[in-house]
Amino acid sequence: MYSTQPPLLSIITPMFNAGSMFDDFMQALLAQTLTQMEIIIVDDGSTDESGERADNYAQQYPHIRVIHQANGGVSRARNAGLAMARGKYVTFPDADDTMNPAMYQTLVEMAERDDLDAAQCNAEWFFKASQTTKPLIPLDRLTSTAVLSGPEWLNKALKTHRYMHVVWLGIYRRELIEQNNLTFEPGLHHQDIPWTTEFMFNAKRVRYTDQMLYRYYLHDASISNRKRTGQRNVEYQRHYLKIAQMLEEINARYRDKVKIYPAFHYQITREALSVCHSIRREPEESARQAMIADLFATQTHKRMLRNARGARQWYQLLLWLSRIYRWRNK
Repeated sequence: MYSTQPPLLSIITPMFNAGSMFDDFMQALLAQTLTQMEIIIVDDGSTDESGERADNYAQQYPHIRVIHQANGGVSRARNAGLAMARGKYVTFPDADDTMNPAMYQTLVEMAERDDLDAAQCNAEWFFKASQTTKPLIPLDRLTSTAVLSGPEWLNKALKTHRYMHVVWLGIYRRELIEQNNLTFEPGLHHQDIPWTTEFMFNAKRVRYTDQMLYRYYLHDASISNRKRTGQRNVEYQRHYLKIAQMLEEINARYRDKVKIYPAFHYQITREALSVCHSIRREPEESARQAMIADLFATQTHKRMLRNARGARQWYQLLLWLSRIYRWRNK
């Protein structure tokens, strides 16, 4: 039975044409051992029957609410869910993933016991083609932690080179989000990266468990797994250029409040270097030149130089910049 008490956790899930995995996802949520929770599904203008399927669940279960809105992307959908949330903590799973039945009870108990602003866990990749799994963060890279400050935890996590800025990896204190007016950037792919960075800069108490409680399904339809070329690739890489800029701005805003570890600079150059890799893989010459032009127009070449840390990254950066200068149409 679900509790009539105010929810401890609000589960906020954007959904657009959810597809065949939606019922598996909902069953995983309904199987959760945590009872003091609410589920907010934001139907982001689905053009199939996803919205009706979500409404059917809401009619059956009083702790499920559905918001229907015009298609505006994941960020706007998460912001709409946040505006309705009543839980002490919030989380944002994807509508085509699943989780361990004890996931949210485990994280809420951690947060309540240690007065945490965030509790995060490990996850596993599930490769649909081969039906195999592997840990997101290997145990030889990172094990469960004691209570750390947000910047200490983010530094430790980034240094594994396996951590991902994904909001489905944990639960987050809603009061902290509201106090700092943290919202997801509309229209930005991978908006989790600046959001989690800024959240952690404000978090005083965070803990991580190495239990793999979330399963992320890798399949051809995944937005982060699509192969793009031509103009679509040009537009997609602009998101990474914007993220690098946002991360540098966050570092500048918080430099007098928190310790800006080398890893916080390193991640800026790493995100921007991903654009360089895409330039090399792009088959269309006009698209390659457009991406190179964007990189210089946004001053990303200077941003990478300002933020590179460590001998290996410096080597990679100088190698890539020399290639980019060589490929650039003067």
